[in-house]
Amino acid sequence: MGVKVAVVGAGSTYTPELVEGVVAHEDRLPIDELALFDIDPERLDVVGGVSARILRRQGWEGDLVVTSDRSRALDGASFVVAQIRVGGQEARLSDETLPLAFGCIGQETTGPGGFAKALRTVPVIMELAEETARRGARDAWFVDFTNPVGIVTQALLDEGHRAVGLCNVAITLQRRIAALLDVPWDRLELEHVGLNHLSWLRAVRLDGVDIVPDLLKHHGDGLAEELKLPVQLLRILGVIPSYYLRYYYLQDQLLAEERAPGHRSRAEEVMAIEHDLMAAYRDPALDHKPELLSSRGGAYYSEAAVRLMASLHAGTGDVQVVDLRNAGAIPALPADAVVEIPARIERDGPHPISVAPLAPELLGLVEQAKSYERLAVEAALTGSRTTALKALLANPLVPSYGVAAPLLDAVLEANRRHLPRFYPGDTTGGA
Repeated sequence: MGVKVAVVGAGSTYTPELVEGVVAHEDRLPIDELALFDIDPERLDVVGGVSARILRRQGWEGDLVVTSDRSRALDGASFVVAQIRVGGQEARLSDETLPLAFGCIGQETTGPGGFAKALRTVPVIMELAEETARRGARDAWFVDFTNPVGIVTQALLDEGHRAVGLCNVAITLQRRIAALLDVPWDRLELEHVGLNHLSWLRAVRLDGVDIVPDLLKHHGDGLAEELKLPVQLLRILGVIPSYYLRYYYLQDQLLAEERAPGHRSRAEEVMAIEHDLMAAYRDPALDHKPELLSSRGGAYYSEAAVRLMASLHAGTGDVQVVDLRNAGAIPALPADAVVEIPARIERDGPHPISVAPLAPELLGLVEQAKSYERLAVEAALTGSRTTALKALLANPLVPSYGVAAPLLDAVLEANRRHLPRFYPGDTTGGA
């Protein structure tokens, strides 16, 4: 018996990647209906068109529904995949540039930029999850790929939603290390520990044997270059950090680079890529994922998403890295804290696999970031400026109260039209 999958934010240029994954993994996840929903009719029409051609070329026999009716998309859905961007790329550009004037890193998922994104995003995701609970299939799963994934998933689980967060960092590192060693990826088991976009590979087991020491010794330079971190740092820590740790470990250096004359933000790069992708998608002859999409980011997104849904559907008990309740898996962290670690995927959900305690140099950063994440959730849902200020004060990438207070005013004003909880009754903007 097949299932219905609804994709919220289907006007994203990522969607053809997900659509190809649906067909590639239909032996594990038999989908009867794929519903693509977006609030932008033009983007939905273009992306829906190329998606239909991809599915037709591959001989997929399910029903494709392309709709701007959210209720139609969510009705009866077994899985709802959220990949939204509230405010679009213009808001991302603000997230990456506004903090620079206050001496803070400009990045869309960490620091003040990630905080701004969380304020815009969490209330919208919660509304979607609540409607999924009303309209979706019995025991429907809400799969969040929307950044900041850790904060969004914390909000979802705190409110009791049947949800799991997903990021492509772990699967990308697994595939790249497998390619580096020229071995099949499924021979590698990752001990991926931490929070979303604040994680480390503490062990990489090849046929059960940890090879991190050998990787750092023989391939350290290549790994460091790819992660844009000093190889000496990797060897001192004895772990392989995710790419996003560079914003913490090299904060001064990256801030100087981002503030340098002529620097082009990632948001500007993505805007250019998306312009070209949308032009390509409009070609009625295009019936496959274009190569340009690989430069957009999100490698292995479709594989990670479909593997997760397939395992939840079948209860296969395989191990995947997801965002879920800690439940004692990482000692010293609260049971209800959302972490990003390996979990065994069953029909009733992901079950975290216990790991050894974090070393002090990892634990301290995780504890501070988790405190910030919890405050960010509270601020997003309540519209409390006091809580929002506390969140920025707890953020590891905000240096002081003297920075946090005026920065908060600027962030709220820049995002006013997307923050009705902070500006109740404000009619100057619009969602």
